[in-house]
Parts: sequence; structure tokens; C-alpha cells
Amino acid sequence: MRHRPMIVAGGLSFIVGALAFVAVFSYLAANFSYPGILDGSAAEVLPRLRAGGSAMRATWALYALLPLLLVPGAVGVYVACPSSRGRMTLALVAASLGALAMCLGLMRWPSIHWALAEAYAQSGAEAKSSLSAVFLGLNIYLGNFIGEFLGELCLAFFFFLSGLSLIDESQFPKWLGWGNVAFAVLFLIGAFRNITPAVQQVADVNNALLPLCMVVLGASLIWYKPKS
Repeated sequence: MRHRPMIVAGGLSFIVGALAFVAVFSYLAANFSYPGILDGSAAEVLPRLRAGGSAMRATWALYALLPLLLVPGAVGVYVACPSSRGRMTLALVAASLGALAMCLGLMRWPSIHWALAEAYAQSGAEAKSSLSAVFLGLNIYLGNFIGEFLGELCLAFFFFLSGLSLIDESQFPKWLGWGNVAFAVLFLIGAFRNITPAVQQVADVNNALLPLCMVVLGASLIWYKPKS
């Protein structure tokens, strides 16, 4: 198959992205109380961010870049599903927008938040109050609604359309497509956790399912070949 290398590269991108996500998530959980610390105040979060030094800043920078691996992965699915070009074009756009939104949300940590942490350490009580308001506003806008809400909505749309497209391709098992559709529904529900806490448990499950789904999808792109 002429486009086989692109499909394999897409599969590898999903797998590498998933494994890197687990590694970085685990590091931040152990060293930064992530993700629970996201609900903390500036007085709690900014000093801990600064105390982490260059290692913490580099980890957040790496974390912010990981969503970009979704784009070559989505290209791999696009090429592997020639029967659904229109649907997969929308899926590719959704994955690209979602990756960008997640990057923007996460990039606030090694950039704007890092600058806030430096300023916070040298400020008086009045200035700290202003910095806390900026910190909170950035978390709500860039974090909750751009990075998480918009990013996850787009990613759910990608998995849903990809799942439907995979069902139509004879080389892939039906369970793969339906599995992606089911995960997309869960991911869509979990994306509303910043609007209603009623779906927080679904979002927690999605954090564990996302890397698993990426590995399964990536491995399937590598393993299953078009039938001759």
C-alpha cells in the first residue's frame, strides 16, 4: 500500500503520545499533586510551581506539546479510511483544533504562570491579590474552557467520526470502530465537568481510558493491513 508508512507513523504517534502522557501525568501527580492542585489558589500553586525549578517548567512544556502528536495520528486514521474521506476530513480538522486548544491551555504553565510565580514571590500583599485574580482568570479561560472544554469536545468529535469510519473499513474489526464511538460519548460527557460537577467521575474514568484508547487505535493502525 503506497500510504502504508503514513498509517504506521500515525499509529506510532498515538502510542508514543499515550505513553508520554502517562509518564508526564505520573511525574506531575507525584511532584505537583496533579490534577488536584488545579483547584488550588495562587498562594498554594504558584510557590510550588516555582519551587519545582527548571525540571518542573520543562515537564510542563513537554506536557503542552504532547497533544500535537494527535495530529499525525489523525492523519494516519484519515489515510487508513479511504471509504470515508468527507467524514475523516472533519475528524482531522477536529483533531487539529483539539490539539491546538489543549496546547494553548497547557502552555500557560511554563509561560504565563511561571512569570506569575516569579512575580508572586517578590510581591507584597496588595500585588499578590492582583496576581491571584490574573491566575484564576487564566485558569478558567485558558485551562477550563479552552484547553479542557473546547479541546475535549473536539477530541470527542474526532473519536466519534473516526469510529464510524473504521466500521466501514473491512481490514479493521468492528469492535474497534464501535469502541471509539463509545469512548467518544464518554469523553463528550466528561468534557462538561467544568460546567457541572455531576460528570466529574466520568471525566476521571476518561483520564485512564484516553491513553488506553490511543494505544489500541495506534496498534490497530500498525497491525491491521488492507485485505488483498
